[in-house]
Amino acid sequence: MGKFVNQSVVAASTRTARPILAADVGGTHARIALVANDGDGNVQVLCHHRYVGADWSSLAAILDHFLAAQSHVAPLGIERCAIAIAGFVLGDSVTNGNLPWRVSLSNIRSVLHTDALDVVNDFEAVAYASQFVDRADATTILPGAVGDHRGPVVVMGPGTGLGSAVLLPGLPHSQVLSTEAGQIALAPGDELELDILRILSRTRPYVSCEAILSGPGLLNTYRAVAELKGSEATWTTPDAVSAAGIAGTDPVARIALDVFCAVLGGFAGDLAMLYGARGGLFLAGGILPQMREFILSSRFAERFFNKGVMRPFLQQVPVWLVDHGHLGVVGAATLHARARVGVGP
Repeated sequence: MGKFVNQSVVAASTRTARPILAADVGGTHARIALVANDGDGNVQVLCHHRYVGADWSSLAAILDHFLAAQSHVAPLGIERCAIAIAGFVLGDSVTNGNLPWRVSLSNIRSVLHTDALDVVNDFEAVAYASQFVDRADATTILPGAVGDHRGPVVVMGPGTGLGSAVLLPGLPHSQVLSTEAGQIALAPGDELELDILRILSRTRPYVSCEAILSGPGLLNTYRAVAELKGSEATWTTPDAVSAAGIAGTDPVARIALDVFCAVLGGFAGDLAMLYGARGGLFLAGGILPQMREFILSSRFAERFFNKGVMRPFLQQVPVWLVDHGHLGVVGAATLHARARVGVGP
């Protein structure tokens, strides 16, 4: 996807230009990069770093640290800033309960000494960048048909929350529909999931898909299954639950991970129907790459196709798993370049 180069091989002329600061900010990690745009919408990642958000007092502090550490790459400073972030802008702030700090746009502008700041939803950026992904480099979860390059492409995935967006190919530019589909009400698919829903309903007035399909959601599911099985919930992090489930060393974690993948398949199928995803569906998000083999052998496909009369349509929809990686920063930078100077796909 895109054109990525190491800092050491960037041409001297590119080094002396003022790059764009691009960020992809989720509930757990903030991926920060300096990128160059060649004027035709092609993005080069000059350098990048991933930060653990909770280790810092604010997003502005992270951006300030990154720029100070990379001053040799941008000796003249930055030209503009593009941020892809989980949540939505409301006044001067970004609204999202999963972020470890309040995000103040005016504070970021002050720290960066620029008013040229664009903010988009993180999955909006990932969806826009999906058009640069080489399908051969992604893991095929369901082969489907070849895919209609003119058809909508759904991008979704669990991390600290559950994000989703839709790429609408077209001329002169592709468009992206940002969604909050992760907040759709959870629809159980069997008796176990109904029991889990009952348990989750004790502590919240509304149970969304995100309550299961996210890192915290996997932990919710594990604890609920442990209660139903009369077992002690020994694991305290999503990573630990995932690792124990994959290894098969903890039957409760194994069941929780199976429920997670089944609900993921059902939710993905719902979005593919809702948006007519003839161009395919990408699974992204921070927690899926580590469980790719488990997904392939799970009930994901069973639940994806289990949509009654829509099964023949869904059997034509290819599903890929892609590592989130640079997708967010590339999408943010490309959207930013298109908005500012009218270039890019």
